[in-house]
Amino acid sequence: MELSAKKTFIEHFEQAPMYVAVLTFVGFGVGTVFGYLRDFMRAWGLEKRNVAQEREQQKTCWSNLHTIHQALYDFVPLYQDFENFYTRNLYVRIRDNWNRPICSVPGPQFDLMERVTDDYNWTFRFTGRTIKNVINMGSYNYLGFAETDPNALKTVAKELQRYGTGICSTRQEMGTLDKHVELENLVAKFLGVEDAMVFGMGFATNSMNIPALVGKGCLILSDELNHTSLVLGARLSGATIRIFKHNNMQSLEKLLRDAIVYGQPRSRRAWRKIIILVEGIYSMEGSIVRLPEIVSLKNKYKAYLYLDEAHSIGAVGATGRGVVEYFGMNPNDVDVLMGTFTKSFGAAGGYIAGKKGLVDFLRTHSHSAVYATSMCPPVAEQIIRAMKCLMGLDGTTQGLQRVRQLGKNTRYFRRRLHEMGFIIYGNDDSPVVPLLLYMPGKIGAFARRMLEKNIGVVVVGFPATPITESRARFCVSAAHTREMLDTVLNALDELGDFLHLKYSRYSKSSHPELYEETRFEFED
Repeated sequence: MELSAKKTFIEHFEQAPMYVAVLTFVGFGVGTVFGYLRDFMRAWGLEKRNVAQEREQQKTCWSNLHTIHQALYDFVPLYQDFENFYTRNLYVRIRDNWNRPICSVPGPQFDLMERVTDDYNWTFRFTGRTIKNVINMGSYNYLGFAETDPNALKTVAKELQRYGTGICSTRQEMGTLDKHVELENLVAKFLGVEDAMVFGMGFATNSMNIPALVGKGCLILSDELNHTSLVLGARLSGATIRIFKHNNMQSLEKLLRDAIVYGQPRSRRAWRKIIILVEGIYSMEGSIVRLPEIVSLKNKYKAYLYLDEAHSIGAVGATGRGVVEYFGMNPNDVDVLMGTFTKSFGAAGGYIAGKKGLVDFLRTHSHSAVYATSMCPPVAEQIIRAMKCLMGLDGTTQGLQRVRQLGKNTRYFRRRLHEMGFIIYGNDDSPVVPLLLYMPGKIGAFARRMLEKNIGVVVVGFPATPITESRARFCVSAAHTREMLDTVLNALDELGDFLHLKYSRYSKSSHPELYEETRFEFED
């Protein structure tokens, strides 16, 4: 694969010391034992049952002695006790760290509505107090376009006055406006492709369009860490799904080779289509797709490539055009380019871009086009405003400055965390920065302590991550000042010592070659 320049590809996935993994399993084990004990106490009325439960006549009788008459009136439980075990006994204990309502624009800082609990997180009540100027390290506001500056939003306000807030129709009926056409032309120009189509919801851009592209008799090869929207779209399609290890080209090539050699199960007929599903930046790992290698494999085995650039469009590349530009590749190397406007563009919705034939096909076959309400005009205008800024069509270099500032902030933040001794995952150029916490008890303690220091963070645990890899996920923004980042880093340094989170064996070093990492170089 020819690239315009040499690209060093460095990703960090350092393994924790063995004792950390052991203590993490012990922590979950202790929590499970006490969970069963508390379930026993609730069953005998020794502890109040706070969760939703079925009425007695709706419960399935588990006894082998129940009569046919009883069976006719039994129901399958709507709320499965075993499935809710984790929610009742582990998640509830720390759920005050999620779903916190904010009451301002999610910029580099936001205001938070204070809430407290009187029954150990079963219910919450608001105090009426607002926590002001919390540093926002959780929102996907990569380029800082989530803003309330009246001058910046002048055109958005104008379109709101002209069109109102809603469309009240689908794209195929009365829901296509001149704003949608303008936006689609701009997206195609921005990406360097023939055509594009926009949708009102980012999640549905994946889940509702993949079923339109593949079906029975087709094969989907999906990265094991793909987003739920890609997973749902693949399942809804009815195609056969096979999973390859994350960013592992040997695993992917083996699946491709087997698909060509053996064909479909039983019949051994050739697959109608083979499509590879990957993301540009993986939102939980902070890793970047190895696009040149994947394109080489898809060309070798005559497969199609579907690239989800939800987190990478605007965030990487010299001018914010995503991983295609990051690797210096031709957009035509990717068959289906997908992205969202919910992150770098500070808006909502998503797009599919590529060949004109692909887009024309989706205009008539996409469930989002046929059934979903169109994107509202003020949102479309916000995307146009942000994209024109990135392209320099507003007569300024502000968009380019934002992209460069994001890169500087990302590299600075990651480098400082490495030097402090934290284990962080992902690529050096990825603004998604997962910091490993591991132990379940530290998830809640970390988020609460950070909020006490006026810093808002996102913490993630099992089942959203592997059981031994609970983490805090930071999202760096171009709108973060150096002072904000230093405030966060100082708080992390202090909290890392207090909670014993500095697990890295390569701390206190500014030399990336000393880290346990994956390094690849692509040259001309």
